[in-house]
Amino acid sequence: MRVAAVQMCSTPDAPANLARADALVRRAAADGAGLVLLPEKWSCLGTREDLLAGAEPLDGPAISWARAIAAELGIDLVAGSIAERVPGADRNANTSVHVAPDGTVRGTYRKIHMFDVTLDGIRYEESASEAPGEELVTSATAAGVALGLSVCYDLRFPEVFRILALRGARILLVPSAFTWATTLQHWEVLLRARAIEDQCFVIAANQHSEHVPGMRSGGHSMVVDPWGVVLARAGADADAVVLADLDLEGQDAVRASLPSLANRRPGAYAWPTARQEG
Repeated sequence: MRVAAVQMCSTPDAPANLARADALVRRAAADGAGLVLLPEKWSCLGTREDLLAGAEPLDGPAISWARAIAAELGIDLVAGSIAERVPGADRNANTSVHVAPDGTVRGTYRKIHMFDVTLDGIRYEESASEAPGEELVTSATAAGVALGLSVCYDLRFPEVFRILALRGARILLVPSAFTWATTLQHWEVLLRARAIEDQCFVIAANQHSEHVPGMRSGGHSMVVDPWGVVLARAGADADAVVLADLDLEGQDAVRASLPSLANRRPGAYAWPTARQEG
């Protein structure tokens, strides 16, 4: 099974972003990828004001294009994430959409964990303009391979990926705009950890370079196998199509020889109470 992670540098210019995504997805399909992942906010990335202006509904230009090109090329396309304008809501959502080869929407996931942090003196407050989702989502390719959907900051919450794996996911998808600072030290470590813990393939498509002044992503999109081996990766500062062939039988062998998922003892685990957490 050949897959691709698309790395790009999106800006507030939505038409230019869409044109670049179109070219990169076509390149991935021409190279034989049947499952293609775009990065987070591929259709519009910039300041809070840019995202508010560039938000669109799920029947807007970005997902309409995704549905059309998936059907044209006959691929499963996970359209990274977009700033979704949600009818009747006071905030947008950060939404990932899986489109099947017939152009139908197979899965829609709204990012659960909001990126409210301070890094290098810069305050990021995603929750000011975007509301968190409330539901984990699995989907499946046209061939029936189960997918676990996530977005960027979710990567730091291992319980998300464990639940996706227990629900049957064999491939975990991580569209991202990981900052330059966190890409340097955390990105690969976290991706490989999620792959090893859950004995899943991980496809991670990251943004790269500077989107607007002072806002920079770190690139290094990659595909990781269930043993934690990086099968393919991009560099830090260029558009790329990262291709890898996934050995699903090899994944079965890993899970059989080192059955950590099967050896779980959920009856012995319990979430801490509020008092214990404090």
